[in-house]
Amino acid sequence: MIDSSPHDGRPDAARPPFAESPLLDAAIHHRSLLRWRGLAAVAFGLLVFFWPHLTLTGLTVLWGGYSFIDGSLALSAAVSGRLGTPRAGLSLIGLAGVACAAAVLVAPADVGAHLVAIVAAWAIGTGAMQIWAALKLRQAVDGEWVLALDGAGVIAFGLILALWPRLETAHLVWLIGGFALLLGSLYLAISLWLREQR
Repeated sequence: MIDSSPHDGRPDAARPPFAESPLLDAAIHHRSLLRWRGLAAVAFGLLVFFWPHLTLTGLTVLWGGYSFIDGSLALSAAVSGRLGTPRAGLSLIGLAGVACAAAVLVAPADVGAHLVAIVAAWAIGTGAMQIWAALKLRQAVDGEWVLALDGAGVIAFGLILALWPRLETAHLVWLIGGFALLLGSLYLAISLWLREQR
């Protein structure tokens, strides 16, 4: 039993016990979601880097495939989540991913023409949600900075794309590929961190 009395002299004394942190409970329950999202992002990044002579159309198609996988995973977690699961946020991420994939399937050229703006908006929205989660968890656990760092990095990437919209294809490939590898690695790190919170 965790004694959270403010008189015990410990610096973490004010933190609620695990049972009083539904968001953390839900995150730990769904840590496999982060693991699979991380693996999908890493696979996408590797494909971007090692696909020979990747064109803007090819990058758009790869992004559509990644968006579909990531969106489907997020929707699955939103539907099957327990108490504390941020269903609204996960649903938005999931629907946006599936919608992006559908748009790529129907009109890849149109999506490719706006790919920078689409990726920038997705990154800023995802990063904001992760910082929100870090703020919610800061009184329950140590190490919530990992989530905040991930979110801040994702937002920074989105802002870079938003402020630098006219990129050559080669630069866009390197930016998006590198970002996907970094994002996937951070997702995997957060998944491992959540396992230690059990």
